[in-house]
Amino acid sequence: MFDKIVIVDWSAANQRKTGRDSIWICQHGSEPLNLATRAEAKAHLEELLADAIDNGERTLVGFDFPFGYPAGFAHRLGLDGVKPWRAAWDEIARLVKDDDNNRNNRFWVGAELNRRISGKQFPFWGCPTSLAGQFIGTHHHQGHTCDEPLKERRLIDCWMIGAQPCWKLAYTGSVGSQSLTGIPVVRALRDDERWGDRAQIWPFETGLREPVGEARIVFAEVWPSWWREWKTTLQLGEVNDKAQVRYVARHLAQLDVAGTLGATFAGDPSLTAAQQAIIEGEEAWTLGVTSPGQRAKSRSQSRQKSSSPPGFTRGSMDARIKSGHDESNRNGGAGRRPARYRYLRDPESIYERSFALIEEETDLARFPGELRPLALRLAHAAGDATILDDLVWSPDAGAAGKAALAAGAPILADSVMVTAGIIAARLPAANRVFCTLADPETPEIARRLGTTRSAAAVELWRPHLQGAIVAIGNAPTALFHLLEMIAEGAPKPALVLGFPVGFVGAAEAKAALAEFGGSLEFIALKGRRGGSALAAAAVNALAHRQ
Repeated sequence: MFDKIVIVDWSAANQRKTGRDSIWICQHGSEPLNLATRAEAKAHLEELLADAIDNGERTLVGFDFPFGYPAGFAHRLGLDGVKPWRAAWDEIARLVKDDDNNRNNRFWVGAELNRRISGKQFPFWGCPTSLAGQFIGTHHHQGHTCDEPLKERRLIDCWMIGAQPCWKLAYTGSVGSQSLTGIPVVRALRDDERWGDRAQIWPFETGLREPVGEARIVFAEVWPSWWREWKTTLQLGEVNDKAQVRYVARHLAQLDVAGTLGATFAGDPSLTAAQQAIIEGEEAWTLGVTSPGQRAKSRSQSRQKSSSPPGFTRGSMDARIKSGHDESNRNGGAGRRPARYRYLRDPESIYERSFALIEEETDLARFPGELRPLALRLAHAAGDATILDDLVWSPDAGAAGKAALAAGAPILADSVMVTAGIIAARLPAANRVFCTLADPETPEIARRLGTTRSAAAVELWRPHLQGAIVAIGNAPTALFHLLEMIAEGAPKPALVLGFPVGFVGAAEAKAALAEFGGSLEFIALKGRRGGSALAAAAVNALAHRQ
């Protein structure tokens, strides 16, 4: 079917960026190419397509973001009279401004579309706090109710386990921003006068079927994570995005050689005529998905089923939680407080729902197996899955921490708040947990060394450091002084959990920990964020018996 197969992992970054969460392009038969900006990616694709047309080669180009929005999106924008998908694409291309260095206005575009659709913070959501306003908020609006016909997810998103909604503009899995910055590029490539009459968008222009006829260039939506086998090809230290585009390009090429690629363009044979019309006219489909829920059920999906009280659907419960009212309050009169709020009360259900939401918002597969529970607990403790983007660790950190705890190693904390957060009953060997900040010797040591009490308290750890777990969640000076002591020959702990928080020294102390070397095992959170709750959560996760 195709002479060239190209897979593009897109990025909505607001600055030049390479590496993880940047743009990766792979043409089957070649190594993936990492580009720093969308402008560079567009220019590269233009050159690639021009060569293909000149050489008479048929090309499939797959992009990893949604090509469409839930049915009714164009109509709500007042874009009637033309094909809904094309009207939406034209309007997005008109609104989005994206310069050569990746600076773009996607959050303003989301707010503007919300203003026109609802006059409030719906349906797009997610943005930096500084950009939040009347028409866009930092968190989910919970506005997709039975009374609101504009759905949260497209048909294809309901077929695919773990797919993120296209309205999500920020945080891990923010495919909404990828669509806003990516659709104008695909539109420009499709309309290029050099090949526009020989290019088509699947399934909008081809129908939900194998592209035939004059389609020499076919653009399609893909989702690399649908094929879980890509993980088996991941090389040591390799960026996930790089491995994914290489695997999907090769996989589709292999299907093409086997003569089975054409069938993947047909979608799910069980789709009704009405559903096909929605897909072909507005919502799009993801290449390779031929039936719902083919991938193995994830833990998050299992948890979602048990997280709502009996008799409540997820949508109805979210709506009731948002309103804050019980049925008994409906006739209570204006201005009265609700007699009883509707919310989850069972602790286990709250935990399960929390963990399910975290797994929806982040890709835990990027962490080594022994660190995934720890990552989950950190996001839960922070109430923010985006902190996981800044998590760093040494190769054997998880195993070293678990082994030390199992062997009875003590836990040395820089603050009483850290010790208070550690669940003693979970420790595998009744491990001793202590903080020396309040020791009578600490003030004198601080005076003598000319440092903070937090740093001075670390001096009293010396007899206990060998093979210990160190949990720092408050003071950057404590982490700095620990590293100074080890550099001068103090015993080496089994693991350092570096989560100091603050505007002065916190980022620098954690950077020093990550760069320390000498086989010092560590887990840390880059930047200013941190805190005692995170340090304690890390200990609890390592101590938990799986």
